[in-house]
Amino acid sequence: MANILVVDDSKVMRDMVVACLRGLPGAVFAHAGSGLEAIERLSMERFELVVLDLNMPDIGGIEVLEFVRGQDHLKTLPIIVVTTRGDEGSRASSLEAGASRFMVKPFSPEEILAETRALLGPAEGV
Repeated sequence: MANILVVDDSKVMRDMVVACLRGLPGAVFAHAGSGLEAIERLSMERFELVVLDLNMPDIGGIEVLEFVRGQDHLKTLPIIVVTTRGDEGSRASSLEAGASRFMVKPFSPEEILAETRALLGPAEGV
């Protein structure tokens, strides 16, 4: 079973990500509507993967990445950044801050499903 945290200030986008990943056997999804909520959930719960938006009104995705990579128990947590910012600067800053993958919206369901499967691997039964 894989616990996946989907972080985006848009409920529509969170629901779309979950719909794309619904084909993962045994996946359980949690939602966070802000960077602050994501940090709170990551501090209290165990996740196997995070899908993270960059643009959020309170604490942005880069700050969430920096928080996660600063925690010993979260240093290896796979994180897929999804954003409307497709510029090289956003890609570079995301990867430097610790993103495992960088995807530009809109993405295809097959694309995010393939990236998720690659990051979770066979240990999660996907």
